[in-house]
Amino acid sequence: MMQLIAVLLRCVGPNAMLYLAAAVSDFYVPWESLRDHKIQSGAGPLDMQLAQVPKMLSLLRSEWAPLAFCISFKLETDKDILLEKAELALKKYGMHMVVANELLTRKEEVIVVAPNEQITVTRDKLQAGADVEKPLIKLIVDRHSEYLNR
Repeated sequence: MMQLIAVLLRCVGPNAMLYLAAAVSDFYVPWESLRDHKIQSGAGPLDMQLAQVPKMLSLLRSEWAPLAFCISFKLETDKDILLEKAELALKKYGMHMVVANELLTRKEEVIVVAPNEQITVTRDKLQAGADVEKPLIKLIVDRHSEYLNR
């Protein structure tokens, strides 16, 4: 699905923005490993083999929509690991920005990792019902505009 959308957006070049916020699992059960019937609990312990989900962000940036402005997300429970992985994703996959979410504080603040900078985005605590998404989207839209005007 991501490939289809990215290829369709290729014609708009840098005007396309891909906001890759879907929470995708890192592992899955391959179809050929699925049972046809319920697994019986009386059969003893269960060993399950999971396969790693292929990483597609490199293909997205290099082939499917190379001119699109791309933002991906990272979620971790440890802030140090989170920022390390966000920096790595920025470089490894060629993202323009990576939104780093720490599990416990993700609704209050996120850190946007961009080349040569980290920007902390927080929700407006003075406004009832405010969330972190509104200032985050404003930042991303502003950066996309800068990208278009370069």
